[in-house]
Amino acid sequence: MSQPAPTPQCRHCQHYYITHDVRFPYGCRAMQIKSKRTPTLDVLEATGRQCVMFAAKAARQP
Repeated sequence: MSQPAPTPQCRHCQHYYITHDVRFPYGCRAMQIKSKRTPTLDVLEATGRQCVMFAAKAARQP
């Protein structure tokens, strides 16, 4: 039996950003949305599928 794919975490995605809009503080540049909650939740609710635009952030250099 295969394991379900893990839910992408927006804060680990290169498209995620903080909007500084009090009403919609979280955003996704790839989907061009702002949200009151994590954008991946809105994508899942609207499409019934996990976010397909997730792209992991590059590792920070020390």
